[in-house]
Amino acid sequence: MSNLKAFRVRDGRATEIPGSSMPLERHLQTLIEDNMEAMLGIRFLASEYATGRHRGRIDSLGLDENGTPALIEYKRSRDQNVTNQALSYLSWLHDHHHEFESLVKAKLGVEAVEAVDWSNPRLVCIAGDFTHHDTVAIEMIGRRIDLVSYRVFDDVLTLQLVASVAGASSRARGKAPEAGHVASVSSSKSVQQYLDESPQDLQELFADLNDLLLSHDDVRMEPQLHYFAYRRIKNVATVRIQPRNRMLVVNLKLAPDTVELHEGFSRDVRGLGCLGIRDGVEVRIRSREDLARAGDLIRRGVAAG
Repeated sequence: MSNLKAFRVRDGRATEIPGSSMPLERHLQTLIEDNMEAMLGIRFLASEYATGRHRGRIDSLGLDENGTPALIEYKRSRDQNVTNQALSYLSWLHDHHHEFESLVKAKLGVEAVEAVDWSNPRLVCIAGDFTHHDTVAIEMIGRRIDLVSYRVFDDVLTLQLVASVAGASSRARGKAPEAGHVASVSSSKSVQQYLDESPQDLQELFADLNDLLLSHDDVRMEPQLHYFAYRRIKNVATVRIQPRNRMLVVNLKLAPDTVELHEGFSRDVRGLGCLGIRDGVEVRIRSREDLARAGDLIRRGVAAG
């Protein structure tokens, strides 16, 4: 399905660089596991993880930037079974919350465990290519699935989000219940509830911001518990709603040192542990004038993401 081409330009003349697949599937897996956060926005937890009675090994386990458990499966070329294989491991994940959280604690610490969001686990299938039938099938499955194609051009690896389905979130969030106990439902309001309860002018302002973010190529929106995430393969922006303050809070993947910050409008959030995108720039939008003022920062943030 991919028609991505690469050219080497020397002295004004372009020569096409032929694209190829990795020689071995394991090479692809190792490369991505070693660079998973940079490439996919997922923190690596484990490789070739045995699933016991589920009779298999999950290629990679990770925790994404929204705190969502992620299973990653690889195929060096085109293979329709990669999606089916990933789905079969989802049942293991559903039954082994504590085991997964033990991995998170060992690799990332207690804070990361407390932030794990079980409402909508993520499957990432990476292959040389996918068929039209693959993209149609994931629409019908109703799970959160990303299909990512890759191509190698000499020493350059490209990743392209071919298709993505947000899936249906459940109310389950946080740690799995102990045996014999009923899972408690988070008492926190969702970002959608905050939006629904906001004054009409704030809802309209959010609609304008949403249109601006979605106007960029391939950007899609996925509601999380505390914020709306706008993403391609990785998040490019996150938006929180603050009805009491009548404002929208936008976090962007921009290096604060490259931005002229203004008190009350934009700030450096490195090291503050804020919700949404961390270690970037936060912009506070209270009016359409603020939205217009933030337009260039938003465009830069989406491009940088």
